Amino acid sequence: MNFFKALFGGSEETPEQKQQADEARRFDMFKYDGVKAAKIGQHAYAVKCFNEALKIHEDLEVRDYLSQALIRTGELAEAYEQLQKLAEAEPENMAIWLRTAQVAHMMENYTAMAGACERALLIDNSNARAHYLYAQACIGQDDTVNAIAMLTKAITLQADMADAYLLRGQTLLKMGDTAGAGEDCAHLLADHADNEDVLLLNARIERAKGEDDKAIEAYGKVIDANPFCADAYKERGAVKYEKGDMKGAQEDAQRAMELQPEGMEGVSGDYSAEGVEQKTQQAYSNMNPFGL
Repeated sequence: MNFFKALFGGSEETPEQKQQADEARRFDMFKYDGVKAAKIGQHAYAVKCFNEALKIHEDLEVRDYLSQALIRTGELAEAYEQLQKLAEAEPENMAIWLRTAQVAHMMENYTAMAGACERALLIDNSNARAHYLYAQACIGQDDTVNAIAMLTKAITLQADMADAYLLRGQTLLKMGDTAGAGEDCAHLLADHADNEDVLLLNARIERAKGEDDKAIEAYGKVIDANPFCADAYKERGAVKYEKGDMKGAQEDAQRAMELQPEGMEGVSGDYSAEGVEQKTQQAYSNMNPFGL
């Protein structure tokens, strides 16, 4: 072998070159094993692979993959740390800041979320998603006025942004603006009449307006869309209770307790006719009828 290398002017691979080639092979192995694992849902193994790859050398693509895998394994603080490193390397990358905001939202760190949104908007103030996420951060900080402003801006930028209409409607309802909430809900019902969240918002608006019969009918549509929606049973039961329908309220309370026992602590397991009113009253006495 050495004879032929000398004959044709070649040279032997140095130890350093051999080490570099070996590291490159190992890096590729860990990287692509991680990608394959992530594609089939083995995110914990993907995290291990990506971490091993990064031990060999820095690579922003691998760090990006790692952040996504960490989100899927629920390791949000670690994912946030990776995104911070990505942002340091690419501070003008809008996608990184938007994902950072989403992870901060999942962590309920609304200060960090607002900061990420501000950085995103500095890059592109016409990005509707950035305004929507900023609104979520404002809501997390009990700043509903600015949240409404951000959601309105998002809708202005993207007229078909259903998420923004829904969140604005929900926020307006919390603020007691049933008319404004109703307008957003009507817009959503035109295109999303079977959506559970839209139907639930509609029912809560009718309830807030004191339209009990319409509210009961609207809650029924929520249950038709999702028979396992405990909130719909609880809230419909509250309306029935206030109307004096003890039997209907008790039936809804029982169903809600079956679906979500922790939300109906006041209901006894005894559903005999005797004492139904007292037990139902316990179930609904401390409930916010709007679920907000």
